[in-house]
Amino acid sequence: MKYVALLSGGKDSCYNLLHCAQNGHQLVAAASLGPGPGKDEIDSYLYQTVGQDAIQLIADALEVPLLRRVITGEAVNQDSEYGSRLSLDPDGVRGDETEDLLALLLEVKFQFPEIQGVSVGAILSNYQRVRIEHVCQRLSLTPLCYLWQRDQSELLGEMIDSGMDAILIKVAGIGLTTRHLGTTLAEMQPILMKLNDLYGAHVCGEGGEYESFTLDCPMFKSRIILDDTEIVIHSDSDFATVAYLRVKQAHLEKKLSDSSVMKVVSSPPTFGDQDYRVRDAVLRTRPDDLPIVLMSAPDAYELWKNKEIYTPCTNKCGSWVVAKGVGAVVGSNESIEDEVKRCFESIREQLAVYSLNISDIANVTLLLSSMDFFPAINLVYSSFFGSSPPARACVATDLPSPYRLQMECIACASCHSFDRRALHVQSLSYWAPANIGPYSQAITVGRRIFVSGQIGLLPSSHSLPSPPSLSQELALSMRHIRTIIDSIETTTENCRDSVIQGVFSWFTQAQDLPAIQEGMEASCTFGKGAAVTLFIMIKSLPKLALVETQVLLHTGREELSEDDERPRRCISQFESGSLPGLEAQWEVSRFDDLDAFMIVVGCMNDDDVITSKTLASHYFDTPLSHPISKP
Repeated sequence: MKYVALLSGGKDSCYNLLHCAQNGHQLVAAASLGPGPGKDEIDSYLYQTVGQDAIQLIADALEVPLLRRVITGEAVNQDSEYGSRLSLDPDGVRGDETEDLLALLLEVKFQFPEIQGVSVGAILSNYQRVRIEHVCQRLSLTPLCYLWQRDQSELLGEMIDSGMDAILIKVAGIGLTTRHLGTTLAEMQPILMKLNDLYGAHVCGEGGEYESFTLDCPMFKSRIILDDTEIVIHSDSDFATVAYLRVKQAHLEKKLSDSSVMKVVSSPPTFGDQDYRVRDAVLRTRPDDLPIVLMSAPDAYELWKNKEIYTPCTNKCGSWVVAKGVGAVVGSNESIEDEVKRCFESIREQLAVYSLNISDIANVTLLLSSMDFFPAINLVYSSFFGSSPPARACVATDLPSPYRLQMECIACASCHSFDRRALHVQSLSYWAPANIGPYSQAITVGRRIFVSGQIGLLPSSHSLPSPPSLSQELALSMRHIRTIIDSIETTTENCRDSVIQGVFSWFTQAQDLPAIQEGMEASCTFGKGAAVTLFIMIKSLPKLALVETQVLLHTGREELSEDDERPRRCISQFESGSLPGLEAQWEVSRFDDLDAFMIVVGCMNDDDVITSKTLASHYFDTPLSHPISKP
């Protein structure tokens, strides 16, 4: 896609351009926000403002036009989320500096209507990513954020190896002084690694330890030469000096060749050791070159046609409210969009009984009669949610006519808004797939974590492996789940060492089940006895994926009492067995010291179809009832 580079002048925003080029995107223009005339730097939570006196040189070196705007707003909203949870606020937060970016990108779109993406150099800052993604969503632009969540030590080394030449233009961290200003990344690398070992300083400066300015990059057609600079000291202390380099005069020097732009830059491997184990286990059971015999799921009409299933009802169990069996009968002249709206009207009415609203929903199960409705449903669905939509699984299965849609949702009745945290990444990166619909990758509410269903997309391209490969899709699906869990655990203290209590494996071909089971057993995360696991065969998945993995977790921590300084970690237990005299099996995940548990009971019916009911105290009361194929 054609894209605009959001430039700060630093190493990250320039290095991300190399990955944009490597992933096939075309640079059209550059854009930058900075302080007004006569100001070298301002205090901004969102933007790097030092070095703006030479930002035009970077655009000239790239040989693209530069659009600039003065930052007039302030950090009005400093929360982890930006905007309303109820619906996307077209006005954002009045007076916030985020809105300056909106105005800048509006001008970019006006002058370059062909632009579809925005290059962003964010590595670790959720604060920055959330706000940029919010603006991009409002403008229908795709954030390209290939450095997101990368290991900083590896990333710094890759930048240097790629031929990037950047200097420190500001210092503000322990161990850094004015003598380091103007020093190159290559010269600073051993110093930064030592400071990381001694004090935990961020090697790439993600904690504000330093800012950089790029003098050369493989995409530059010219190199920037600094002719005259001046050191400006904000504050000087034994702990950490705060100072920056003012660029008084500089010029461009034409490079002899720009062929280095085609050099392949390092990117993280698609698979790790655990992913290869999963892939190889699947291949041993079902090789990828084995012909695919299309087999649909058992006709579930008889199981679904019970009127009670489609009579919307609400159950409350402990802190949790479940609205289930939500469907809508619409007239023959009414659209699928009308049906979605009717379903949400029903959900809103059911939640209102418990003084809840749409923004309190943590997880949604969306069942479609055909995946052909997916785009239209997404469009209407998104209008009901804002900055942190619920986690979600969306699959196509047999629904009795005239129903084209069924929804189930889980909401917390006793959690404050600050107890609900969303992981909602919309950028293309190497980290994990950007969501392909209006849902968050994960929602944490109190001590429960709902992770959305993950299909085996290649994150950087947002595409499935080609040709179709069950082994790669399952390995990628499970990799994405682990990546999401790791991100939650590293950013939320009370979620560290969380426990997977339930795994839902959605798949489309009956012959794939044994291979999926083998793949899961080969995983350290999803191995046998690790959690209650339910395999669910359905008609189709988004993007015609072969498998989707969804998980439900518990933090494994007790609620804090007045005498506790920190929550105590509890030990989980997994048990399984069968019911004597019945063709039924059960699995349970529980804690010795907590009343949070999950149970799956599978019973064989006369058609050799297993009907499973999932029960979880203090999660929900029988919110899921699906047909699955017999193993």
